[in-house]
Amino acid sequence: MKTSVLIVGGGLAGTSAALFLAWRGVPVTLVEKHPGSSLHPRAVGFTARTGELLRAVGLEEGLPASRVAKGFGVRRVRVASLVGERFEETFWTPPEEISDIEYSPSKGVALAQDRMEPVLRDKARELGADIRMSTRMLEFTQDDDGVTAVVQGDGEPYEIRADYLIAADGHRSPIRESLGITRSGRGHMHTSRSVLFRAPLEEYLKDGIGQFIVEGVGFLTTYGDGRWLLMLDEREYTEAELRQLIFRAIGRDDLDVEIITTGRWTITAGVADQFSKGRVFLAGDAAHTLPPSRGGFGANVGIEDAHNLAWKLAAVVSGESRPSLLDTYDAERRPVASLCHQQIFARNDGHNRDREPEDATLYDNNAMHYGVLYRSDAVLGAGPELPPAQRPEQWNGQPGTRAPHVWIEPGKSTLDLFQRGWVLVADHPQWEEAAQRAGVQYERVEQLDAFGLSEKGASLVRPDGYIAWRSVDLPDDPAGTLQDAFRTSSAGTR
Repeated sequence: MKTSVLIVGGGLAGTSAALFLAWRGVPVTLVEKHPGSSLHPRAVGFTARTGELLRAVGLEEGLPASRVAKGFGVRRVRVASLVGERFEETFWTPPEEISDIEYSPSKGVALAQDRMEPVLRDKARELGADIRMSTRMLEFTQDDDGVTAVVQGDGEPYEIRADYLIAADGHRSPIRESLGITRSGRGHMHTSRSVLFRAPLEEYLKDGIGQFIVEGVGFLTTYGDGRWLLMLDEREYTEAELRQLIFRAIGRDDLDVEIITTGRWTITAGVADQFSKGRVFLAGDAAHTLPPSRGGFGANVGIEDAHNLAWKLAAVVSGESRPSLLDTYDAERRPVASLCHQQIFARNDGHNRDREPEDATLYDNNAMHYGVLYRSDAVLGAGPELPPAQRPEQWNGQPGTRAPHVWIEPGKSTLDLFQRGWVLVADHPQWEEAAQRAGVQYERVEQLDAFGLSEKGASLVRPDGYIAWRSVDLPDDPAGTLQDAFRTSSAGTR
């Protein structure tokens, strides 16, 4: 069989890639060796930036919104037990800055990974993605024209021929290893055991705290749906021991506790030294293993990988852009992963253990979620002198950053104008004419100051909602200037 894009791995990154590609009309096939999602919820909750991406494909409205208090993030406290004495609260580093600025029309998603994945799968299938669970890739080869993979489900092995392959096959990534791509970073950190259980403990969450460091026991956190996870030291535990530890962590033993499953977790940190090789692209944990952090740098970063790659593959597969556009995936996403790796260990949030936090500039989560900078050939005017991240109001519409959120009318954000195709934001008739000649969508926006523009300026926004180029004022030749900028940043074929 043939497809435009083959994805190996049906976790969050792989399934998101299938969703975003199908939404753009790209024939896509995904194979996943497991029959469904893991029993372990793993990631819990998704950032407002992820909410924006789901909003664009029509998913956000049906998902539970995050109830995390503004300015506090996920709150963590050291306790004698869940019901016992509470000691100091562990605040975020850097502290969340409480701001009157609303950065996003989205609120984030309060859903565990094992419940998010089926939602993404169902939507991807609805849009035309061919998703094959219980199907393992046995081998693959690539040549100048495409990739040939041998896969096997319940029956005999068969071939899939694709133009491109996305490796979303996890942190061990056999595909990455077969390509000889190395990794850099902290490496192995520690191994822990966990027990996932269900218990009626909602009354202990009324003060908004959801993570507990229980003295002499371990780390206790809630998934907000009746399920709890207790992280323990690395050793074998009997069920009786697990129940005793759960009761110690709770501080009472008169509750009905259902043990759902147990796990063994090896915590590592690393970033692949290249995110692509030939026609194969790494995404999610295959590209970067980022330990669980209070900044949400793991699953959310993988979903953004998929989003960045999807529009570029769509443009190249359709013939609108030259294959050189795909080189910008590594140029844009690998520095973001490296920055997230650095920020995890620059913060004193639990991963440093026996060593001091790394000495590095700290960027708050509003900067990390909404204000990372892309530098690549798909961006004009993002020089090396600029920092890797800032808050949106500090960027003020800088090319290489996510277009700012401003309400245009009730319920409609500037972000709702983007993600389908290339858009020129302006408020001047000469720019409207220029957009028509260049073949890009024109959107009249009055709040140009949020984009750092004069009343005669314009910004060119990419299909992923990032600013590719801007002209602060009206040039002598708006049409010619825009056409040059569009052709360069899009690697256009016309």
